[in-house]
Amino acid sequence: MKVSASKILYRYPLRQRKIFSLVLVFLFFFAPVMAQNSNSHHYKIRKVVIDAGHGGKDPGTLGRHSQEKDIALSIALKLGKYIEDHVKDVQVIYTRKTDVFIELHERGNIANTNHADLFISIHCNSSPNKKIYGAETYVMGLNVGERNMEVARKENAVITLENDYSQHYEGFDPNSPESYIVFNLMQNTYLEQSLKFATLVQKQFKERAGRRDHGVRQAGFLVLWKTSMPSVLVETGYLSNPNEEKFLMSDDGQSIIASAIYRAFKNYKTMIESQSNFTMAPETTDQAFFSVQVLTSRKKIPPDDKIFKKYKLVLEFQEGNSYKYTVGRSTSYEEIKNLRKQILSDFPDAFVVGVRNHKIIPLQAVLKKKE
Repeated sequence: MKVSASKILYRYPLRQRKIFSLVLVFLFFFAPVMAQNSNSHHYKIRKVVIDAGHGGKDPGTLGRHSQEKDIALSIALKLGKYIEDHVKDVQVIYTRKTDVFIELHERGNIANTNHADLFISIHCNSSPNKKIYGAETYVMGLNVGERNMEVARKENAVITLENDYSQHYEGFDPNSPESYIVFNLMQNTYLEQSLKFATLVQKQFKERAGRRDHGVRQAGFLVLWKTSMPSVLVETGYLSNPNEEKFLMSDDGQSIIASAIYRAFKNYKTMIESQSNFTMAPETTDQAFFSVQVLTSRKKIPPDDKIFKKYKLVLEFQEGNSYKYTVGRSTSYEEIKNLRKQILSDFPDAFVVGVRNHKIIPLQAVLKKKE
């Protein structure tokens, strides 16, 4: 029997239906702009958030001799140490560094408030079939197949340990198929970037770490839901398999897993930065210049977005909870005015602004200084 989306929505309270309606409006009007991805020289991966799954009163998957929360934390700390030691221009932020319980929505919030460029959540898997072993990496998306759905349901069930979880997740029920149908409307804006990184992780697992490759998968994980950057969830192996549990409990095994993810991170960073004409706003300088403001967004626009592909220099400015994007840089007002005319076909609302000390300033302030 077919059930229409409208009938599913009307099973929910009025407040939730309003939220879902707003999501649909966002997807219809703004997602086409945000999700156009292509080749985007100066964008830098500056911050990565590493999330050790579970913790505290939530042990996660249980093996015969282990708990997921302990293995996930050990691998997360090793991964962070590799990045801190060898990629000096990247700041590593941990959602937890000890055995504490962190609510799922707070993990995403840590990434968002720190304006991270990548979110990596570390987990272990289990199965009734004790012969299954290997690694898989998930991105936020449709639950393609019952197996993906079951993994997502298991990881999402932790919210029942949280206080007021129905408010934090807009009434989401981890055991309700209807919840996942609506949940899947909220696709990750950064899906393409997430898939790129996930693919690199699985390649390292297979080719360098010698792990069985279960591929890149999509599922509705709450921990990835509200992150405003490329995000993945890595299932590093099966604690239900005695041999794999032993491997994941060992220091060597954890180091092999962490180093594989680290190499994938380095490759991803190189890929994104080499493809990008996108840059953060210039570092503090007393010299003011002109630029053309083209967009304001509540979310970061991905560094390789097609919307900027024609332009050699795109600057990003963060102001409060918004991001502003400008094109071009010159101390010549006439040069920037001409640039504005050239880009009006792409950005009809573009206008000239002044920039100094990493901030957009009133145009008149720069013009007066030039007089």
